[in-house]
Amino acid sequence: MEILLDKNLQEMEQFVIGLGEPKFRAKQILNCLLLGNKPKESTTLPASLKAKLADYVCQPIKIYRDIKGKNAVKFLYELYDGNIIEGILMYHSYGNTLCVSTQVGCRMGCKFCASTLDGLIRNLSAGEILGQFVAVNKYLGGTLKDRKITNIVLMGSGEPLDNYDNVIKFLKLVTDENGFNVSKRNISLSTCGIADKIDRLADDFPGVVLTISLHTPFQEKRQEIMPIAKVYNLDKLMNSVQKYIEKTGRRAVFEYTLIDGVNDSVKDAQQLRILTKGLICHINLIPLNYVKERDLKTSNNIENFKQQLENMGMSVTVRNSLGSDIDGACGQLRRKVLGENKDE
Repeated sequence: MEILLDKNLQEMEQFVIGLGEPKFRAKQILNCLLLGNKPKESTTLPASLKAKLADYVCQPIKIYRDIKGKNAVKFLYELYDGNIIEGILMYHSYGNTLCVSTQVGCRMGCKFCASTLDGLIRNLSAGEILGQFVAVNKYLGGTLKDRKITNIVLMGSGEPLDNYDNVIKFLKLVTDENGFNVSKRNISLSTCGIADKIDRLADDFPGVVLTISLHTPFQEKRQEIMPIAKVYNLDKLMNSVQKYIEKTGRRAVFEYTLIDGVNDSVKDAQQLRILTKGLICHINLIPLNYVKERDLKTSNNIENFKQQLENMGMSVTVRNSLGSDIDGACGQLRRKVLGENKDE
């Protein structure tokens, strides 16, 4: 079925003209959808147009469950076809950050992630990614002019660059001045390292913060925990990161999940410094979220590892584990709920 949230204003104008309606109706429809409403709830659209729109998917997702934590809210969303995805809203001093999913499941196979346990079910459309933003903005009482979400991170379920075209379309929709007008500088895109797509991103949508799921500076070890490294080795990846930095003038962020006995040694810290030398970058150390299906434990050496990097002159922080009290890691809550439904 056709999802109306997939359309920008110009596409919506062509759509309504095709329905035999005047072009100005496009803006009314778009505003209605971006506020999280359905056309039948609109007080400005005529009944005849509402009837025509009943054949289309107007709100592709709805909040299925929300679980409130101390400084975050975890959401399960139900898609129009019955699939379940998840996301998390994190409260910061500088504003509210929404982590969005880009796929149902994931095929990357990273050993520390729950999202990939069921493989890739399907890609999300641009409108389904945008629909997460729409739903949570409405949940918070936001509007187009007074939106309640200031920052977006594409770090939920799925690999954004594995759903490249839909993700680029989403980025254009959410930054559109006719919509939410989110600044590119307030958007981070996390990738496990699809080098050729990073090169395309620098051309197609430069300006977002590029975040690399690195997790080890050694090629052989990275192949063991991140199968994508067999296709795009560290040399290819780092070359693409360097080009992105040069083209955009923005620093890159390297995500580094510390796993006990895997990547938390002095040797790992020293090699990480060598790998990133000369790059404008920041290291974000992440305590490993426990996934019961994985035989991995978080490191007890986080602060010491951080100190080693700082002593070598590196920019580094330890990520606050917002949402750890509510199964905040990607894929955890979805699998729990699907398991509950299976047992019913």
